[in-house]
Amino acid sequence: MTMSETDSQTGDKAELDLSNSDVVTKYKAAAEIANKAVAGVIAACKDGAKIVDLCVCGDSIINLEVEKIFKGKKLEKGSAFPTCVSVNSVVGHFSPVSEDTTSVKNGDLVKIDLGVHIDGFIATQAQTIFIQEDAAAPVTGRAADVMSAARIAFDAALRLIRPGKKVSEVAATLQTIAEAHGCNIVEGVMTHQMKQFIIDGNKCVLNRPSPEAKVEDAEFEENEVYAVDIVMSTGDGKPKVLDEKATTVYKRALDVEYNLKLKASRAVFSEVNKRYPTMPFTLRALVEGVDNKDLAKQMRLGMVECLNHQMLQPYPVLHEKPGDLVSQVKGTVLLMPNGSDVVTKAPSQTIETVRKVADVSVLELLSASIKTNKKKKKKAEVTAPAHTSALPRHNMFKTFSVNMLRSDLKFKDAIKMTFRAMRGS
Repeated sequence: MTMSETDSQTGDKAELDLSNSDVVTKYKAAAEIANKAVAGVIAACKDGAKIVDLCVCGDSIINLEVEKIFKGKKLEKGSAFPTCVSVNSVVGHFSPVSEDTTSVKNGDLVKIDLGVHIDGFIATQAQTIFIQEDAAAPVTGRAADVMSAARIAFDAALRLIRPGKKVSEVAATLQTIAEAHGCNIVEGVMTHQMKQFIIDGNKCVLNRPSPEAKVEDAEFEENEVYAVDIVMSTGDGKPKVLDEKATTVYKRALDVEYNLKLKASRAVFSEVNKRYPTMPFTLRALVEGVDNKDLAKQMRLGMVECLNHQMLQPYPVLHEKPGDLVSQVKGTVLLMPNGSDVVTKAPSQTIETVRKVADVSVLELLSASIKTNKKKKKKAEVTAPAHTSALPRHNMFKTFSVNMLRSDLKFKDAIKMTFRAMRGS
């Protein structure tokens, strides 16, 4: 399905959600591939590994796996968010160009973030790992504190983002968990509702609201899908852009139109429309996907005009202060009728921290299941008049109906026989 086909169909068919079993299947298929990609990158995160190679590893797994499913069906499938590998104080969105030689090393705290879509139904996830000689050894120190804060906050968010609860009820609990670990929630990070071909829906949770930064309150509803995204920092949680040139992840701004003047700019936008009409992409993948090397060079120049006129939305690389550690946990959650279904999962390390959550209300929340315990209710019974025995209402109606079918009985006689049956006489 192309972008133009998607646009033309939005008014012709009802919005697809989790009430459709095919939609659920596609979300779960996308999640399974995301799980494989994150696990693959985690396995490759060794001392000395180049970050660009780790990003290519994740993207390659996604591209390979999506080709194996829904063969013969005419639908879009592939990356919904390019693999990003962000280390230590880097908050996110780091997916460097091929020439970059930055590598990871023992003692690094590494965040892996990526997404997959099948027919526009998106699964995104992020996991944080600590690189060390003995991968099985428990993580300790401040790395353990910030990893624990993110994990527990994620678990709490799952229990707060439920049908009937509101956006405004989430942030305070996350803040309590952050404080218990001596950490801060990173500003600007949001949990977004996702829909078909929409990775950042309008209904969202701002993890750290302030008088200057707020979102509209809303109620979570059954059959919605969310990318629950938690990012914690040992620093003040107020990241900054240090180098705009480090930004390599972009997404087409669907609501912006402009007649580009430069040939190179038009070439860039044409490629974006053809290959990434709705999903974020990396400059690396965009340029390296072009066979004509001269055109590839021109495309880098053409990016400038597209960005100057807001035709592309950048995902900047944000940094906390040097020495700070940032941890992220993100998962895709389906708000099903029987409870929340977390369809993304990744390998996790053992962590040991002396910092614990003591707030009773938070502990009670964490002890609750994310599944709905729906027991079959017994059919209501009615109390018969004093001169009769208690008889289930449906039996009384059944007895009366049978009596009425008898041609030799009048209405009053049928009533009398019904009450006699109820008395057992």
